[in-house]
Amino acid sequence: MLQAHTPPQPSHATPSFATPVQLHGWGVQLAPLRMAHMAGLQEAAADGELWKLRVTWVPEPEETRAYIQKALDMQAQGTRCPFVVLQADTGKVLGTTSYHDIVPGARRVEIGYTWYAASAQRSHVNTACKLLLMQHAFETLQCGVIGWRTDILNTRSQQAIERLGARKDGVLRHHTTRWDGSVRDTVMYSMLAAEWPAARQRLLQKLQLLVPANAWFSISIALKTNIHQR
Repeated sequence: MLQAHTPPQPSHATPSFATPVQLHGWGVQLAPLRMAHMAGLQEAAADGELWKLRVTWVPEPEETRAYIQKALDMQAQGTRCPFVVLQADTGKVLGTTSYHDIVPGARRVEIGYTWYAASAQRSHVNTACKLLLMQHAFETLQCGVIGWRTDILNTRSQQAIERLGARKDGVLRHHTTRWDGSVRDTVMYSMLAAEWPAARQRLLQKLQLLVPANAWFSISIALKTNIHQR
């Protein structure tokens, strides 16, 4: 159902929560972000000129190299695990997402730094990516909690997080700056490990309606497997 492959790690491997891993299912693949993905990310960001959005940070074409390097530097520090989002059957870059603000002692990660090409939005892609990330975090990394944060003005993001089954924890007022220099309030969400089974079932049922018929993964098999394991 869910396939994960951890590439061989050098002796200076980052902490386990930030170790690169490949996740794939439901027509998408999450691969470790690399500088080789720069052109693909530039093309994805150009689909909708996403860098013009005020409530999220998407790099302009000339900023993409620095954007990737910062993500890799944070990974080396053990605080972030960045992924590139690929269409499984073609390898086309659809966007990016990450585990971040990793706290191994508390077995906590957050999911964020997420954006998709305009043509991939309002499709199965975000639900599939979130399910892959949440399942890996809760079932492989044995996280006790997953967190999300978003701009108070980004109501679409807030609605998407709430549809995952996350609970709103509160608002951090005057929390950080946007790319345009304005100061934002940040809405915080979380999901506990005990809340994951019910959320997983809802997301699988949602994907049954969203995943294209030609996707490489059979959603019916996933649902049957999930029912038998419960």
